[in-house]
Amino acid sequence: METLLTPTDLAALGVATSEAQAQFIRVGNGLISNGVYPHEKVRLLFAQLLDNPKKFSHSKNKLTNLARYVQALAAAGSPLHPSDEARQLLAEDATRSPTFEVPTRPGQTEVDFELRTAPLPYRIYGPEHIEAGALAQMETAMRLPIALAGALMPDAHQGYGLPIGGVLATTANTVIPYAVGVDIACRMCLSVFDLPASMLQTEGTLLKKTLVENTFFGIGCESNRRLDDSLFDRPEWRATKPIRDLRDKAYRQLGTSGTGNHFVEWGELEVLAEDHLFNVPRGKYLALLSHSGSRGFGGGIAAHYSKIAMQKTRLPKEAQHLAWLDLDSEEGQEYWIAMNLAGDYASANHHEIHDKLAKALNQTRLALVENHHNFAWKEKLADGTDVVVHRKGATPAGLHDLGIIPGSMTLPGYVVRGKGESVAINSASHGAGRVMSRSQAFRTFDKKALKAAIDAAGVSLIGGDLDEAPMVYKNIETVMAAQTELVQVMARFLPKIVRMADGKEKAED
Repeated sequence: METLLTPTDLAALGVATSEAQAQFIRVGNGLISNGVYPHEKVRLLFAQLLDNPKKFSHSKNKLTNLARYVQALAAAGSPLHPSDEARQLLAEDATRSPTFEVPTRPGQTEVDFELRTAPLPYRIYGPEHIEAGALAQMETAMRLPIALAGALMPDAHQGYGLPIGGVLATTANTVIPYAVGVDIACRMCLSVFDLPASMLQTEGTLLKKTLVENTFFGIGCESNRRLDDSLFDRPEWRATKPIRDLRDKAYRQLGTSGTGNHFVEWGELEVLAEDHLFNVPRGKYLALLSHSGSRGFGGGIAAHYSKIAMQKTRLPKEAQHLAWLDLDSEEGQEYWIAMNLAGDYASANHHEIHDKLAKALNQTRLALVENHHNFAWKEKLADGTDVVVHRKGATPAGLHDLGIIPGSMTLPGYVVRGKGESVAINSASHGAGRVMSRSQAFRTFDKKALKAAIDAAGVSLIGGDLDEAPMVYKNIETVMAAQTELVQVMARFLPKIVRMADGKEKAED
């Protein structure tokens, strides 16, 4: 059993009066008795508190009131100063990072972290196309003490915490929920059919009908028709309480899409290059492209663990949405399990949509290409360092990775093959990127302008609203030109029949 603190121990640290010693003993022996920290760790914490009570007084934990008591003594003219022995403890601990670990309850710690004084260097692709807010957010991310490398894609724009289009590699035992994103495993999926692209003109009415009958959009929307629900047989659905609580919602929403920039669309795919990875002969094909994520399940997981991360990892205000979870902790392991399950669920969600539409046409597909762009992966940097790579609105573009970079409802998207550029952390953009916010779009454009844009492109739109008008996006060709060293274009997709959520619903992307 750990030795409890005595008045002599406190006097040796610089706590001289019996009244002050009683205050320190009450807190310290509580931590020791409950098995939170051993005797020597508590002595070090007290030395840190005496040296910097202000730091502890701004936290919310067992030492908060004690720190404020020390500050009150100083204000009354009776300050407590760390003794030579306390300073020796601090000196011996000087090799550790400047954090203050203090428990809120047994088994849980909250930690205050400082940012680096300057950001680590990172590569920006197409900096002339990126707004100041996104650049500022990336600078903050690269000042995190756990950051090891990063890159900013040419479609980048401001988000929460890590900018959309930001790629951040952190130490191998950390994950940042907000750097994954609220819509965990938001992803792209493309089905190529052995049907001529001319069907978009000759069978446009049929194709539109299949979209309306087999796709479901909107916050809280559900589907009671499922082709394959075998994913729900997996044991991970029973792994944690948050997963169990969200399982039924996930089941009901299988085969549905969200709001915002989520879509399902028929279009023309022109194959420009072929190889053993994208094994489709050159030519023009009917293709189906979809964009959505893990729906209410992923949103619920993101909200739950983002809150825990911000409670446990306290950062300066400008970085608070970059709070991380330790993967060696219970919460970190829970989030990692849930995030990966959300990834598999998002994939199954797309497959359900694509399989229903293929069945409606009585067709099997020639090829399927898909990728996440809101996720975290365990990878290695070029020098072999183990890291967790967060891609928030960025497409994996490792050597030979196939991925999809969409444009807008009137501009093309691209099937790409990654070139494995290590400076970009094996990543590319996830789309064209916005040039204005949703609220600004509603103030800037009207229905007439949207109709003119889609009519000029020969696009038929079902649903959608001004916040997703093609004018709110960067030019996809400009974005692609800024990342030629990152990806090779394999095929070009032109949207022709686009299905989105009805207007005025809150965006989930």
